[in-house]
Order: sequence, then C-alpha cells, then structure tokens
Amino acid sequence: MRYELYYWPTIQGRGEFIRLALEECGADYVDVARRPGKNGMPTMMTLLDGKRVKHPPFAPPFLRSGKIIIGQTANILLYLGAHEGLAPRQEALRLWTHQLQLTIADLVVEAHDTHHPISVNLYYKDQRREAKQRAADFVKRRSSKYLGYFETVLARSGGPYLLGRRLTYADLSLFQITAGLRYAFPKAMRRLEKKTPRIVALHDRVAQRPRIARYLASERRIAFNEDGIFRHYPELDA
Repeated sequence: MRYELYYWPTIQGRGEFIRLALEECGADYVDVARRPGKNGMPTMMTLLDGKRVKHPPFAPPFLRSGKIIIGQTANILLYLGAHEGLAPRQEALRLWTHQLQLTIADLVVEAHDTHHPISVNLYYKDQRREAKQRAADFVKRRSSKYLGYFETVLARSGGPYLLGRRLTYADLSLFQITAGLRYAFPKAMRRLEKKTPRIVALHDRVAQRPRIARYLASERRIAFNEDGIFRHYPELDA
C-alpha cells in the first residue's frame, strides 16, 4: 500500500518528522504537494476544506493510508510505529514512545515561538524585539531543560537509543530536533552539546543508518530555511 503524505512542499517543518519515519522503514509513499505538475497543492487544499472528508484534518501534515486520513505529527507517528515496526508492540513501551514524541512536540512549539513569539500571523520583522527576548530564554533555560531530559532518558535506557537497543520513531525525531537546533542556534548548541554527548551520539548514529543516509544525501531532503520551524537569525543565537 502506498502512503500519501500531505505537507507544504518547500519546508521541512513538522512534515519532516514523518518523512524520516517513512524513509527509515522503506515505505512506499508519495509526498503529494511535491509531485511534478500542479495537482499536488490543490489536492491537499481540497482535503483540508473538509467538504469531501468525514474527519478532516486541521492542518498539514496529514497522512492518507488507504481510506484513513490521519492528522497531527505525533498521531501519524503513533500509527506508523504500529504498522511499520517503529515502535514496540508492548503497550507500556508503545505509550512511552508516544510520550517521548509528545514531549518533542512541545519542544518544537517552543523552538518555533523563538521567532514568532506574538503571532504566526505577523512577520518576524514585526516582532523582532520580542523574539530576541523569547530566544534568550529558550537558549538559556528551555532548550537545556529539554535536552537534559532526553540525555537522562538515554542514560537510563540501557542502549544507544531512547528505548535501549531498538530504534523507534522518537529517535528519528530527536535526530531532527538536534539537526534543527544546530541550524537555528549554532553557537548555543556548541555549548549545549558538551553537556549532552548521548544526544550527539544518537544524532550521528541515526544519520549513518543506510536509508536515512541516502535520504539526507538526496534531493528529497529539503534544506533548512527561514520559512520553516527552525530558522537561523544570528541576532537570536546568543
């Protein structure tokens, strides 16, 4: 069965967490809005308007699997974890994986809000002063708190991954978080990574996995840019 991923075609954003999972498991999927021609975006917008879908998603990303349409990044990864072997079968461990992913989702929101602290409807230039204040707090307190938590989880897992010796979708997402924060806050991350060697090792281990390595080197991997979640504004990288 071919999966259909619906997300904006020019940014990594939240869709990248799903792309990484699909790539790692070797799934047959199409990134609908990035298809050649002019049919991708209209198809996505038609599904979003809710007129032809009983359970419409609120916003991209969403995934079509057969007749099912699944929205929300963590929810999609919960589904893929069960169907593509990216999460344990045991309920307690499956929920633990989902819990880690939800914590990552919280971190994603806080990283995004460093450059849009007032409203997503305003340009960055319209909230630059507030962004500088928000980013300073994120760099000094919030990012270290989140990364310190995941460093502790890795230390207690008994293996190189968050759940031990087995990779899950949460590890792929932590890889993406690390890559994104390196892009957005290179100075701050150089300091933070000295205190989180296990996260650095996980990032490098994931990057070397054969399917992920091929994906990262391909045109399918969209480069970080100043339209996505992780944006590099030098004035915010204290």
